[in-house]
Amino acid sequence: MTSFAAIDFETADYGRDSACAVGVVMVEEGRIVERYHQLIRPPREDFVFTYIHGITWDDVRDSPDFAEMWPWLRDMLDSVEFLVAHNALFDKGVLYACCKAVAVDPPGYDFRCTVQLARRTWHLPSNRLPAVCAHLGIDLDHHHALSDAEACARIAIEGQLR
Repeated sequence: MTSFAAIDFETADYGRDSACAVGVVMVEEGRIVERYHQLIRPPREDFVFTYIHGITWDDVRDSPDFAEMWPWLRDMLDSVEFLVAHNALFDKGVLYACCKAVAVDPPGYDFRCTVQLARRTWHLPSNRLPAVCAHLGIDLDHHHALSDAEACARIAIEGQLR
């Protein structure tokens, strides 16, 4: 297995550019080697999804916005061969929308999806993150970006995603 990063974004509202948290888990040779979590100040103060992830404007008002945190995130992600996410189209869409909103060229990262991996590998009745984690015995604090990213990393490791 190679090096990859599992990534998960939480969003504040229906706009994909409203990232309010990111979790990143770095994996090398099948082992988790680093974990990062960062709250992000989204472009709008109205939070629609607090009921899902518990994050409010008061939690993020003093956090860096995407433009401020992108350089360290990009440096970290540039060091891996690919990214994984559970429902990768969503997280890729958030990353690209946030880049576009701050006039940054979106990166060309190779994204791989652990929902698709779960469908191919375990044939579960549901491939939602909590169901896959329950099947594999992975602890999960669902909708906490770091917990979701770590769960995704563990799913990728278990399923030998390459």
